Amino acid sequence: MKDTQTSTDAAAEKYDGFTDEERSAMKERARELKASARRGPRAAKADTESEVLAKIAEMEEADRVLAERLHDIVKTNAPTLSPKLWYGMPAYARDGKIVCFFQSAQKFKARYATLGFNDPANLDEGTMWPTAFALTELTADNEARIGALIKKAAG
Repeated sequence: MKDTQTSTDAAAEKYDGFTDEERSAMKERARELKASARRGPRAAKADTESEVLAKIAEMEEADRVLAERLHDIVKTNAPTLSPKLWYGMPAYARDGKIVCFFQSAQKFKARYATLGFNDPANLDEGTMWPTAFALTELTADNEARIGALIKKAAG
């Protein structure tokens, strides 16, 4: 009987499905897609930057400071990238495809924020290269490195 009790307890503790944070991100993405569809042909001209800035303003202070600075770095080093929301995160796109994004630490209860790059980013270097970076603060050296990465990714 004790063996049955132990296996039942283990099954109850087993992770099954999406976390609340993951479900929330998917719902945000669905809202973003609906909003884009409502814009129709005007989607390309839509002021999605104001949506990104509003999302950044909602973040907790530590994440907000990083996101605001990253937004400035992207705008300065890759003005051709368009700011837009992606799963409720600030992201930057080229021809409608997400090149890079900022994921706040708060979003998925992580211990650090993340600067991530997707397939359209031109960061290929040999047979292996990083596609995400953990961020805890932005020093002058970090900002310079990120600026160079953003410029290369947008190229």
